Order: sequence, then C-alpha cells, then structure tokens
Amino acid sequence: MSEHADMMAEIGVNARAAAAELAFALSERKAAALQAAAAAVLARRDEILDANVLDMDFGREKGLSPAMLDRLMLNDTRLRGIADGLSQVAEQRDPVGRVLEEWTRPNGLHIQRVAIPLGVVGVIYESRPNVTADAGALCLKAGNAVILRGGSESYHSSEALYGCMVQGLREAGLPETAIQLIPTRGRAMVAEMLRATSYIDVIVPRGGKGLVGLVQQEARVPVFAHLEGICHVYADRDADLEKARRVVLNAKTRRTGICGAAECLLIDWQFYTKHGAVLIEDLLKAGVEVRTEGELLKVPGTTPAAPDDFGREFLDKIIAAKLVDGVDQAIAHIRKYGSNHTEAILTENDATAARFFERLDSAILMRNASTQFADGGEFGMGGEIGIATGKLHARGPVGADQLCSFKYLVTGDGTIRT
Repeated sequence: MSEHADMMAEIGVNARAAAAELAFALSERKAAALQAAAAAVLARRDEILDANVLDMDFGREKGLSPAMLDRLMLNDTRLRGIADGLSQVAEQRDPVGRVLEEWTRPNGLHIQRVAIPLGVVGVIYESRPNVTADAGALCLKAGNAVILRGGSESYHSSEALYGCMVQGLREAGLPETAIQLIPTRGRAMVAEMLRATSYIDVIVPRGGKGLVGLVQQEARVPVFAHLEGICHVYADRDADLEKARRVVLNAKTRRTGICGAAECLLIDWQFYTKHGAVLIEDLLKAGVEVRTEGELLKVPGTTPAAPDDFGREFLDKIIAAKLVDGVDQAIAHIRKYGSNHTEAILTENDATAARFFERLDSAILMRNASTQFADGGEFGMGGEIGIATGKLHARGPVGADQLCSFKYLVTGDGTIRT
C-alpha cells in the first residue's frame, strides 16, 4: 500500500470505530461536545485568527479573487457566528431514534421506521474554513463520524477550528476520532477518499464546479450531489418595485462568493416598460458588472454578454441579465441554464407565483425573498453541510436530519407467515 492508502486506512478504521459508538451516544453528550466546541472557538479566538492570516496570505499569493478571499476570511463576527452555529445545532432535537412512521399490519405485526445515522461521512471542501465546524457539528448531531478534507488555501484555519471540535469531543467523553481532519494539503488524499468504500458511506463535496465535477466523476462512494449555484431572480410584471429593488440588490451583492448569490436577473418586458432599467441601474451603482444583450444594452454602463454568461456561476460582482416575455419564458430560461439550486420570483400575483413554484424543480424556490437565504442556518438548521441539488436522499440544505438513514423495527407475538 502507498503512504496515502495507509493513512486512509488508519483514518477510516478509526472513523468506523467512532461511528459505532456514536450511533447510540446519549443526546446530552453530543450536545455537551458541541457547546464545549463553541466555547473553545471563542476562547481560542486569537489562535484561529492568526492561522487565518496565514491562509489569507497564501490565498493572495495564489491569486484568489476578492470574492474567494471573502469566503476564506475570518473575523470576530464570523467566529461568533461559528460559535453560535455550534450552539444552535447542540440545542436542536436529536434526529437519531425518531420514529418516522409506524403502523400495525392485519396479522398483528407492528412496524416502525426509525432514523439512524448514515455511519461515516466524508466532506471535501474548498476555501471556507467554517465548513470544518458546520460539517463536524451536523455529522456529530446525527451520530455520524466525519472525515474532513479542507482546501489547501484554508489549511491553517481549518486545523485551528478542528482543534476546537476535538476539544469539545474530549470534554464530553466522546471518541476524538469522531471528527478527523486529513492532515495534508496534497490532492492524493482526495482520490483515496473517493474510493474508500470500506470506510466512508457518503461523500459531500462543497466547492466549485471543478471539485464537484471531479468528485462526481471519480467517486466510488455515494455522493450527495451539489452542483454550481447558478441562481436566478425573475422580476415579474406584477412585482412590487421597492421589494424588487431590495431583493435584487441583496441577492447579488450581500456576499457575491456564496452559492446562493444571484447570477442571472430575468426581467419581464412589462415590468421593464413600466419601471425602466431601475434594477439594472441599482446593480451598476453598487459596482456590479451587468452583462446583457438586446434592449438592455442601451442602458449606459452595461456590457455585452458572451454566449456562456447565461448559465455561469460568476461568484463575483458580475451578473447576467435578460428580458423575458412572461413567467413561462422565465421558466424555460431557468430550465435551460439553471443548476437546480435556488431560484426566486418577485411578484404580487399568487397564480404566477404558484406556476413558478409548480413548474420548476430546483431544490429551493423563493417568492419575494433574496436567494442569499439559501442557507441551512437561515432555514433554522443551525448550519448546513452543503446544498444538495440532486433528487436522491437529501435535497436543499443538508442538516442533521438529512444525515440520517433509517431502519425498520418489526415486533410480533410469535407471529408466523403462512
């Protein structure tokens, strides 16, 4: 075996052993581990921020865009957010052991479908060091062991946050190998994880198109699909102007580097005829490059769109924009160019909103709300391990509930089958 295969085997065996113990760990102990980890994040603030400085320097040398550097950056506010997220997950009800459904058959058999952990989860992610805490917390809450492989650019920050998670496990008397961080920057361990069918039950990729594409192509382990966040906002003819202005600006500019950032604005012709180019002008004033075509190119400051700008995840202060003739044309455009992540409609017309919701199958559909709410924390999950855009098992924000499978418990009374 190679050095990396040996490392994977050791980590995998430890994860399997930890998962077996976590499957029946008391809710109180899991909660205590997360609360202790939250306290450690705040107590070790200086250590984490010093580590983040090293990563930010590395990111700049690597030529990361401002939006990607924003993903990487930690400060007091974000550390408080990480600690709060850990506490919120700790306070949630334990998803393990929930009776999802139960019934009694005519022959007297009583059947229960009960939530259980998946086992061992592998998380491969880029840039965002907070995923170390989010993924560790949610997997632990759902009774899973987790193997984390962070991006090379977030190496030091992830290691510092990982130390806080291990401290929490130690203080709660849970196996420290319940959460493990791959201790190298090399990509060889990614390949090892993708074929570690003996140790890992599911892989969750969290990163750009290149990473996710590699995982989906190469993985032998099942994958929670997470494609790009090519999120659309459609301003309908019956949209309220002020609501539309607020939502469009927030959806694009609040944080441009996250997967819930709007990447394409669709404007109904009747809205445009009535209100003019106000939505485009707001974006331009905010420093957003608006790439468009046809009539919208007459708006001063806009840029001609290339053919591949529609259906592109910019992750930057850039947005594609297009005029459409009604909700059906908007739906057709999204079906062609979207990634089944998150779409929003701005309208006061209930029937139009219902049509938009009914005829699109993206994981998240919104009405009169910013796509930046596509986040497990904002959904009340305390955090998320990612946004799943596939249709099997988990979809949308993947929280603790989605990190469970189930088993059937069948009780009889000497019952036999005739």
